[in-house]
Amino acid sequence: MPTNPKPSIDYIEMPSSDFKLTRSFFENVFEWRFQTFGEDYLAFFQNTPGVTGGFYHCDRITSPSVGAPLIVFYSKTLEATCDHIRKAGAEITQSIFPFPGGRRFHFCAPASVEMGVWSDL
Repeated sequence: MPTNPKPSIDYIEMPSSDFKLTRSFFENVFEWRFQTFGEDYLAFFQNTPGVTGGFYHCDRITSPSVGAPLIVFYSKTLEATCDHIRKAGAEITQSIFPFPGGRRFHFCAPASVEMGVWSDL
């Protein structure tokens, strides 16, 4: 047995105040699949390898401005991704901006948390 195991992120749980809105958004934008567990939990699965997770019902939504973690996705087509996310119903909370290593924008998913998308292109 290793003396210093190095765990990795495997599963992320986020709040959602409306599972129907959250599910519709992530199915449309990211093509995630979902499974409901009771009335208060909605698990998601990506079609590509990566982290899975779920949404728990909560009327209080957090953002990085109050110290919550920021989940950041990667896209090779930042402008197109931003436009698609906006058209799918998300609020763009920070337009595309440069940062060391690339560019990114932030959005608030419908009935859920603020997230980001970045690109090095």
